[in-house]
Amino acid sequence: MTSSVDQQTKRRTEQEQDFKHSLARFARKNALQLGIISVFLLLWLLFIVGAPRVFLAPEIYAAFMSSIPFFGIMALPLTLVIIAREIDLSFGSIMAVGMTAFVLVFELLADGQEGSALVGGALVALAAALVVGFLVGLINGIIVVKIGIPSLITTIGTQFFWRGVVLVITSGQGFSLINTRGTAFREVLVGRIGGYLPIQMVWMVLIGIAMWILLNRHRFGAHVYLVGDNENSARLMGVNVDRTRMLVFGLIGVAAAFAGVLASMEVNYFWPATLGEGHLMRTLAAVFLGGTSVFGGTGTIVGTFLACFIVGTIEAGTVSIGLTGYFTQLIFGLIIVVSVAMHTLLRKRLG
Repeated sequence: MTSSVDQQTKRRTEQEQDFKHSLARFARKNALQLGIISVFLLLWLLFIVGAPRVFLAPEIYAAFMSSIPFFGIMALPLTLVIIAREIDLSFGSIMAVGMTAFVLVFELLADGQEGSALVGGALVALAAALVVGFLVGLINGIIVVKIGIPSLITTIGTQFFWRGVVLVITSGQGFSLINTRGTAFREVLVGRIGGYLPIQMVWMVLIGIAMWILLNRHRFGAHVYLVGDNENSARLMGVNVDRTRMLVFGLIGVAAAFAGVLASMEVNYFWPATLGEGHLMRTLAAVFLGGTSVFGGTGTIVGTFLACFIVGTIEAGTVSIGLTGYFTQLIFGLIIVVSVAMHTLLRKRLG
């Protein structure tokens, strides 16, 4: 009898120890995601306590879901770029390049059209925008990989170059998209589900799921991690390093072009000189705050996704709790510096 009780106690103790070990392994494996979730919840609690009238109202969340996807859609694939130990600063200009392709094709095919003919022309124009976005991103990647210019320098230069291309083609003139209002095409891109939920939020979730699968359940994602962690080892393991690096630039190009179409559709107008401006700081802040290391090899889509909401709420949150809007730039800069500093210290400690 005593022996049976002792065995049950021993089994219970072993099960408790196994559970604790499993919990510890889970915490270590998902430390980045758990950390950003904690920051996300604490910041939200701070804003709710500091400005309950604003942050307990449903209208503020509809506003967030209508604006955050415009930079969040680019932050998600940019995570792969930075994991691969590269960086792209030209995505704001690629938004305008993709939208230029859209309006040129749209005016060619759908000028004066109505109904299904207009929608058909808009779909072809969207496809053209995505293809051009991919090609522009791929050109950035080719310059980095084949010529050997660091991606920081390359994309600073192409940021101005691609914006210049847009201004030359359009002569700086904007384009009205008012004839898409009320069409199925616009509703599918930036409509409202139930009159409340912005469709662009749905697109961001779908792109986030696609990027997570690509990074965590596909060979390409494993190659991205290997290239960012140790390029020489990746080559020895048979990874096509050059192709992987070029393709991540192509991905951010597609995402930027799509985000440009969404942002223009939301306001029914394309502004060639300004589309994409103002997204650089938010996008970078979201990626770095989400736990992606500037040194490559580390990062998660979940972290970036949640960080987009943290970054997207900072401006409204700081103003609603009584601070001026000038604090927004300060906080964005602080996020980037602290995130990079944290990864630098961890790298030195672990190294």
